[in-house]
Amino acid sequence: MVSLSEKVNAEKENVDRVLADLETAMNKEEKSVIELAAIATFLHNIYNGVENILKQVLKEKGIIVPHSDTWHKELLDVSVSNNILPETLADKLREYLAFRHFFVHGYGFMIDAAPLEELARGIPSVWSEFLVDVEKVLQDK
Repeated sequence: MVSLSEKVNAEKENVDRVLADLETAMNKEEKSVIELAAIATFLHNIYNGVENILKQVLKEKGIIVPHSDTWHKELLDVSVSNNILPETLADKLREYLAFRHFFVHGYGFMIDAAPLEELARGIPSVWSEFLVDVEKVLQDK
């Protein structure tokens, strides 16, 4: 059976690869709708990695993973209430959750470059902060 650490490490590897692709896209001086759509996809991928890790941690701890229509929001709330994430980090992640909602339900040509690039510039530090908290949970196992 695959351990929680192995599952988390697999997600980390995937997100690290996406972060490298995101950096490449962000380094383009002029960004067409295609580059913006790529950046949006990378942000969505990274946020999915965060959710995948949180779901695995909750399952490992025997905590029920939400299954409602608002499960994405509830996943963060449950993670905070069970001391997996601090509220300050959850607040940062809620910005990416809001973007995820737009990404899933909107169209690529509707992407506004300035807020997208701001989120993209912030995601490496949010991801690092997230990993620190996940590592604490793994060590408590």
